[in-house]
Amino acid sequence: MRNEFKNDHNKSRKRCFFPVLVLLWMLAIFLMSSQPADDSTETSLRVGEAIGKIFVPGYIGWSEEAQLEFAENIDHPVRKAAHATEYTILGILLFMTCRESFGMNLKASFKNAFLAGTAYAATDEFHQLFVPGRAGMVSDVLIDSLGVLFGCLLVSALCRILRKKRNVSTKGMCL
Repeated sequence: MRNEFKNDHNKSRKRCFFPVLVLLWMLAIFLMSSQPADDSTETSLRVGEAIGKIFVPGYIGWSEEAQLEFAENIDHPVRKAAHATEYTILGILLFMTCRESFGMNLKASFKNAFLAGTAYAATDEFHQLFVPGRAGMVSDVLIDSLGVLFGCLLVSALCRILRKKRNVSTKGMCL
């Protein structure tokens, strides 16, 4: 009897793992989207400077003005890459929630994770309409949705590979 309780408790904890991660990641996205435009720009410029330091030979020897100009020139791609990356992570977490917490098959996990991630992207852009200096953009929803799609494709492909390699059933954990 005691062993059954322990097993049920462990199963319950495992089922909660990915939904908790999803909620924490959604909170992180919400907080990043809540930054006023000036703060958001400062953050992406710091990322641009870090990229310059890591990938551009001689960057450190450039003048401050040249370093700032470089960071400003790559600001747009940095922001869009950040959108795609944060939503790729969300897609992975949503897919795993559908799969591991709700026991959905690959097709249902893919569909539901993609729809939930895209809906969250749309609400996130709507939220930005109320943040000083920010704007909700349909193009960002599309980039975010592509990120979710990529995350779902990544996990789905990994699950299929592991199932073939290990002969794991469609209901079993795929990672």
